[in-house]
Amino acid sequence: MATRFVGRYEHSLDDKGRVILPARFRTSFDSLALISKFNERCLAIWTPEEFDKKAEEMAGLMDGTPEERQRARAWSMGSAEVDLDRQGRVAIPGYLRDFADLTEGSTVLVHGALTHLELWNPGIWQVQGEVGDASLTGPPAF
Repeated sequence: MATRFVGRYEHSLDDKGRVILPARFRTSFDSLALISKFNERCLAIWTPEEFDKKAEEMAGLMDGTPEERQRARAWSMGSAEVDLDRQGRVAIPGYLRDFADLTEGSTVLVHGALTHLELWNPGIWQVQGEVGDASLTGPPAF
């Protein structure tokens, strides 16, 4: 059965660029995770199995339009293998922290996105969260 990631947590990015994964998520990873640039300037953390599925999807884009190839390249170049330490922390490479606007000592939103985890700068998430909430509540009733 596939792992499903749900829930929202807040953790700090330490001075070494590490963030702790919530305990309930750690069991889905052995000691290895894959992290990538993702939509709307967040980072995605994948199990190796889910990363492979996403990589297959991206590989299919390499035969598409120039824009699709660029998306696949950006995703591939913006991905890295990361180890989970004994405390369940992952070190986020600097170029990925820059992409997601995550700074040392700041809060990082760690939330489930069904097939993967997402890491967000809270300010960026606020805008995206409002859009998502509006899509769930629908248009106002008159």
